[in-house]
Amino acid sequence: MGQTLGCVQVDQSSVAIKEVFGKYDDVLQPGCHCVPWCIGSQISGSLSLRVKQLDVRCETKTKDNVFVTVVASIQYRALADKAVDAYYKLSDTKAQIQAYVFDVIRASVPKMELDSAFEQKNEIAKAVEEELEKAMSAYGYEIVQTLIVDIEPDERVKKAMNEINAAARLRVATKEKAEAEKILQIKRAEGDAESKYLAGLGIARQRQAIVDGLRDSVLAFSENVPGTSSKDIMDMVLVTQYFDTMKEIGASAKSNAVFIPHGPGAVKDITSQIRDGLLQGNATES
Repeated sequence: MGQTLGCVQVDQSSVAIKEVFGKYDDVLQPGCHCVPWCIGSQISGSLSLRVKQLDVRCETKTKDNVFVTVVASIQYRALADKAVDAYYKLSDTKAQIQAYVFDVIRASVPKMELDSAFEQKNEIAKAVEEELEKAMSAYGYEIVQTLIVDIEPDERVKKAMNEINAAARLRVATKEKAEAEKILQIKRAEGDAESKYLAGLGIARQRQAIVDGLRDSVLAFSENVPGTSSKDIMDMVLVTQYFDTMKEIGASAKSNAVFIPHGPGAVKDITSQIRDGLLQGNATES
């Protein structure tokens, strides 16, 4: 706003307050105006109509006795049609708004627990805005918007909350890991059981095949060699398998021991076998 030779320029988005001999006379809109100072006219001051922002930090206590700092952002502006009230009725607009914000926040937050305060930030902002709108409209101001931009607990409380959250996440991770290991063990057991079942089927089929083969061998030998009994044929088959087994043990490079019966009865059996072998050998020579 400039003044030269009784002419006054009022800038855009603002108004000027004109007085005559110290008494309010008119509100000057943006543009050029003639204010003859010689007859007592003067410009008392100007009032911006732009939106302003005031950040208020309010410390209070929650219902569960946790001290927090609530940061509120108040966006307001003076109304052009109430410029006189906005200019003359308030000497410190920011202090007035801050007092109302403190009053509403300290009346609302102590009714909430800490977690609820974080969840109900919009309700707190709405309560502050309604109270400010009702109070400041009488002074020519409009509350454009009210925001609760942050709720800051004490550093020790924040650290404790983070530790609780970390412990909860660790507990969930441990539970999930235990469930995964449980599923893995179940699947491993199921696989082992299936493997043993299939191995048992294989062994059963193998034994069935051996029995079928022995039966076919006995029948064929009985047909081709008349006068032989089934017991004679089985003894011959067992002796043949015995010598085949001994041959395989001797042919294997990794075999370095042969297990033989070592009890008293087994020694007697070996002695009788050797004696019988010698007697048969002597009878053959005679």
